Amino acid sequence: MRTATLGPAERVEALAAMAERELDVLVVGAGVVGAGTALDAVTRGLSTGIVEARDWASGTSSRSSKLIHGGLRYLEMLDFALVREALKERGLLLERLAPHLVKPVPFLYPLQHKGWERFYAGSGVALYDAMSLSSGHGRGLPVHRHLSRRNALRVAPCLKKDALVGALQYYDAQMDDARFVTTLVRTAASYGAHAASRARVIGFLREGERVVGARVQDVEAGAAYEIRAKQIVNATGVWTDDTQALIGERGQFHVRASKGIHLVVPKDRIHSTSGLILRTEKSVLFVIPWGRHWIVGTTDTDWDLDKAHPAASSADIDYLLEHVNTVLATPLTRDDVQGVYAGLRPLLAGESDATSKLSREHTVAHPVPGMVVVAGGKYTTYRVMAKDAVDEAVHALDQRVAPCVTEDTPLLGAEGYRALWNARARIAARTGLHVVRIEHLLNRYGSLTQEILDLVAEDPGLGEPLAAADDYLRAEIVYAASHEGARHLDDVLTRRTRISIETFDRGTLSARECAELMAPILGWDAHQIEKEVEHYDKRVEAERESQRQPDDLTADAARLGAPDIVPI
Repeated sequence: MRTATLGPAERVEALAAMAERELDVLVVGAGVVGAGTALDAVTRGLSTGIVEARDWASGTSSRSSKLIHGGLRYLEMLDFALVREALKERGLLLERLAPHLVKPVPFLYPLQHKGWERFYAGSGVALYDAMSLSSGHGRGLPVHRHLSRRNALRVAPCLKKDALVGALQYYDAQMDDARFVTTLVRTAASYGAHAASRARVIGFLREGERVVGARVQDVEAGAAYEIRAKQIVNATGVWTDDTQALIGERGQFHVRASKGIHLVVPKDRIHSTSGLILRTEKSVLFVIPWGRHWIVGTTDTDWDLDKAHPAASSADIDYLLEHVNTVLATPLTRDDVQGVYAGLRPLLAGESDATSKLSREHTVAHPVPGMVVVAGGKYTTYRVMAKDAVDEAVHALDQRVAPCVTEDTPLLGAEGYRALWNARARIAARTGLHVVRIEHLLNRYGSLTQEILDLVAEDPGLGEPLAAADDYLRAEIVYAASHEGARHLDDVLTRRTRISIETFDRGTLSARECAELMAPILGWDAHQIEKEVEHYDKRVEAERESQRQPDDLTADAARLGAPDIVPI
């Protein structure tokens, strides 16, 4: 296995290689399910390609609650199979597949009624822990504990005294969702998959009834490619119906989009050593630790407007603030909100009118020969969805294919991560970087951290933090463009880093510095640097304007005021 570099040259080579000879499997869509499918297929020995119309994880998979969890609320719906499956996957990710990216996180559940609620909620959390342990992969997390009101307020002094009579504390896990997907794509590429972002499927190739390939346009250079494949997997999430429409066939199911928005606030606005989980009339509300910040989410509303750029309205923001403030002693205000992001959940339509009750199960179908569709599901169970999709594709291949091995295939950066973590003080002393910086790098890149440190060794200036976003080193921006497939400023500020939601300026003060760091890698001249910065500024302003609008319709119109980046 080689460490895959997803730079500009590798992207061109990947497109050429995919067009040169027929693939066994072509995956359309590089969210978490598409990326997982590419990894599953290539590690079974299949020649594999993956194309993405925009950037890795640019849709749903970069805009989630960033939790790897069993779904405690699905226990209440008696969906035991889904919870058991998700808890097993949570354990695998924590222990074996991605310990550098997936971390334990505690949650406090305030109890508001004496007696019955502690028994009812406590039974649910006890079952949750028992199911985790019985999966064989649950020993990495502490079990839940019951707290009196006094002890709960020690853990979370931010809570109003009259908002609880006691509490339960339990553990789940979290990750940076966009970084996780980028790592999945790179892992697939390291095993030989061909991967290209900014490569849009504009049509499918047919031979009679059968789909035999895809017409793919290089959005950056304008060239078109015909990529032939024995099986195509449509893993386009909320775009599933649109992709199916390109073959002129009705799907066997439909995917509805449910919008969820999240707020990001500074750590000092909520005094707690634990995340919080609160009930609302429709769902649950999370307050999730996120470095020097908290993420507050989420909403759950039907969305049938622009899928590429779902907009958060003023009403959405007010809804979250109103609900979280019911338990906070010091209420949050609009001025406390550093960042806002909106994402769309792909839900299988037909089960119910209310999106919060639509199925989080996934479905795999073979609507026409040569085309497999996978949709629905939860982020946490991406690996199971990928396995099922490849299993379905394999049925139609005229060859013996090995079974899935992704349960035992660590992602890039996992191998050796714990040894490097133990040696972090020594690495800091050797490189001259503070140990906190080394910890930050290890938790983002794992054992690939050495590649970042090599950049700093070549150019010590890259070991400096960004001027307006000092959580990140300048080297990380260069690395995003040279190794991780970042093609535009938006890719770096929104997904390779989280500067767009972690700073009050939403990344505008870092835009020029980052563009100038990316320019030599991507061949930008002064004119393109200006274009990138101007586009990013307009995007931020359009998002701010959408968040001032009263409803979805006006918010969507405001967000669409900023066009997508013009290709180079």
